[in-house]
Amino acid sequence: MAQLHAIVTGGAGFLGSHLCERLLREGYRVTAMDNLITGDLRNIAHLVDRPGFRFVKHDVTDYIIAVEDVHAVLHFASPASPIDYLKLPIQTLKVGSLGTHKALGLAKAKGARFLLASTSEVYGDPLVHPQPESYWGNVNPVGLRGVYDEAKRFAEAMTMAYWRYHGVDTRIVRIFNTYGPRMRVDDGRAIPAFISQALRGEDVTVFGDGSQTRSVCYVDDLIEGIYRLLQSDEHEPVNIGNQDELTMLGLAQEIIALCGSASKIVFRDLPEDDPKIRQPDTTRARTILKWEARVKRPEGLKKTIAYFRERLG
Repeated sequence: MAQLHAIVTGGAGFLGSHLCERLLREGYRVTAMDNLITGDLRNIAHLVDRPGFRFVKHDVTDYIIAVEDVHAVLHFASPASPIDYLKLPIQTLKVGSLGTHKALGLAKAKGARFLLASTSEVYGDPLVHPQPESYWGNVNPVGLRGVYDEAKRFAEAMTMAYWRYHGVDTRIVRIFNTYGPRMRVDDGRAIPAFISQALRGEDVTVFGDGSQTRSVCYVDDLIEGIYRLLQSDEHEPVNIGNQDELTMLGLAQEIIALCGSASKIVFRDLPEDDPKIRQPDTTRARTILKWEARVKRPEGLKKTIAYFRERLG
């Protein structure tokens, strides 16, 4: 049987690079596609000389040409942190709409399986807790975060339409807060910000009073769930995330302690439409994929801190 070939859009990003690594380990040939507006070639430098791996610099909002067989298209291209999508609002909307359309078109043309990287942000500032896939969300479409939230909601609708109308073999993963090595130091999300500030001995910035909650998942657990979803027959969205919920203040304190830092915590105003609570209901993932998060937070944070310590010199 011919070797399976996967295309990963956003393949030089945090999650995309880990996904490329996993697919190579599973025997796939992998093409990582990225325009590098938020991706980083350093994330895939260790893969460049691996047999079966290649990198193509390409903006997936433009037509995607692939002359060879493609068996899976995994669409992970998008700015994903608030600092990025507030700076790149049009690009974020375009990659969620035009980029998803182009990636689905490639999957349709090649008869490939398609997996969309969606997000817990489709739930907005949720009024249901924890959030099951059946919850439609509480999103401000014209707020600052709407460019990301609505791009992903549109991408999900487009993906379902391609499954229902064209019969494309689609999957949708709703990714909850994930952390680990290869996150950018200037990513702007809580864990990279807390770690980099603590390692530098700077004040650690917590927004609001720190009582807002998140559930953070180590990247290896997330990639395991995504790979299981790719291999499944499930077409409806599936939440992948850690159900272990904690406050932002608690997370900041934990990271300061693990860094051995003397940093103090300072509070800043809560950004517009910042969700107050966020926790996945992972019943479907546990039932359908036999998946659950296994990496304990202290273990995952220690690995992430070691990576950031090296990057910061």
